[in-house]
Amino acid sequence: MTRYAAETAVSSAKSRAEIETTLERYGADSFMYGTEPGRALVAFRMNGRHIKFVLPMPTKDDPAFAKTPTGKVRAADAALKAWEQAGRQRWRALALVIKAKLEAVESGITEFDDEFMAHIMLPSGETFGSWAKPQIAAAYDTGDMPPLLPAPGDLS
Repeated sequence: MTRYAAETAVSSAKSRAEIETTLERYGADSFMYGTEPGRALVAFRMNGRHIKFVLPMPTKDDPAFAKTPTGKVRAADAALKAWEQAGRQRWRALALVIKAKLEAVESGITEFDDEFMAHIMLPSGETFGSWAKPQIAAAYDTGDMPPLLPAPGDLS
């Protein structure tokens, strides 16, 4: 399987700018991004919701960049280029995901909260997805649904 934008020449900066422009066009009233080794973050406010995407990013020391897909050792400059390409690919993929979600909402295919649910920030600062995943796993492991309401007498 091939990765979307695996060979892109579009810079990460241009993809981030495209994401911001797309969000503004669809009605976001705030936007931010940040990076640190191993991940990037894009957050915005739209429809009264705070949305956060955490984008896993490759690190320069990842052994995947030390060798070619055929196993040949890469020179340092070639490894750096492979790392940069991987970063550009991820930013293009995120731009595609956000644009597709917004267009699905705009076209009436789905609703905003449904489309962005996993990325909606809760008052605790965590995303709904990170909060819900353990509960989903537990429900499948045990076959029991988590309680929807507190048990009688448990109103704390």
